[in-house]
Amino acid sequence: MFLLSIGIVTILLFFVLIIFLIDIVPLFKDWLGRIHIGRYSDSDHWKQTITRQGIRWLNHTPKIKVTDNTRLVFIDMLKGRYTKDQIQHWQEAAVLLGLSECLKFKDDEIIKKEIRTYLNRKFDQTGHWVEKPQHVDGAILAYAIIKLGFLETDQYKKALDCTWQLIKEHIGKDGTVGYRKSMMDYRYVDTIGFICPFLVAYGLKYQNDECIDLAVKQIKEYEQWGMLKEHFIPCHAYKVENKTPLGLYGWGRGLGWYAIGLIDAWGELPQDHYYKAILEESVKKFARAAMSLQQDNGSWNWTVTRNESSPDSSATATLGWFLLNAAEIKSISKECLKSTEKSIGYLTSITRKNGSVDFSQGDTKDIGVYSTVFNILPFTQGFSIRLINSITLRSSDIVKSN
Repeated sequence: MFLLSIGIVTILLFFVLIIFLIDIVPLFKDWLGRIHIGRYSDSDHWKQTITRQGIRWLNHTPKIKVTDNTRLVFIDMLKGRYTKDQIQHWQEAAVLLGLSECLKFKDDEIIKKEIRTYLNRKFDQTGHWVEKPQHVDGAILAYAIIKLGFLETDQYKKALDCTWQLIKEHIGKDGTVGYRKSMMDYRYVDTIGFICPFLVAYGLKYQNDECIDLAVKQIKEYEQWGMLKEHFIPCHAYKVENKTPLGLYGWGRGLGWYAIGLIDAWGELPQDHYYKAILEESVKKFARAAMSLQQDNGSWNWTVTRNESSPDSSATATLGWFLLNAAEIKSISKECLKSTEKSIGYLTSITRKNGSVDFSQGDTKDIGVYSTVFNILPFTQGFSIRLINSITLRSSDIVKSN
């Protein structure tokens, strides 16, 4: 009996130790990783380091937590509330977009190999999804596939067609796309970033004007009902029935979602396209709004209208990408480039020794319910890679054209 009691106590102590380690090890790793944070000699050193980390993460993407819990994390794991697949879609998409940008300027076989490995996991031999996305979050991943310039992406047409069908299934009675089928009474700013670049790129690639019309409608409807008119910054969502704004005006990553949806959709359109000039007016207006809210250190805060709130690197990376592309417009070019360079300075300053860009706000819980945790986020990593690998050549070309 005595030996049995010792055995039970030993097992209990073992489980307590495991639970303790699940909670403590991540906190210790964060503390250790932040020692000597931001010590990069120049932008090339930073670019190489964050790109290497992106390469590692493409096929081993860190799981992003749904909750903010840092204690008894194993309970969330057991209940299946630790992470969700749809969160991973936009993490992986951003890393893929970043690495694709690298390949525009450097033929890197290591990156190509990792991308092929990733694609072989995600798609079958017919070019269809191995696991079909159930939510429109998957559209940004489909967009990243279209942007792979070194591959013949028509081989994935079945998956791209499937993504278009998925988006159509989420179109509501107002003619715009819902975030979830269970939330069709609302329109989220996130959805602009998820779907609009894909819709324009897919529509142009396969001569489908309906896709492009839908992308522009999604953007313009949100500008009509989801923007703070005087300042041109989005709220988190609005209700379809009565157009009531919901959540926070000025949520940093919300600005980022609108920014990448708008700028990539605009960037995909040829100069002579009917919608090019229409979206360009939105780009100019939002660029001026975003620049007015940038902090002196180059960041945008998680609440962009409050100087006291914490900086958010996910907002900073996405808005930096937006402004780099907006700099192609002559009337705002110089200011946009200056603001972009400031954002890169901030992102460099909060990058860990291993190349992980730190201090991104965690996953949002609900409309108006925002994370208080700031840590690594593959989404931020991807857009930082995309930004720094694009800026040198593009900024010199922009300056020459002006």
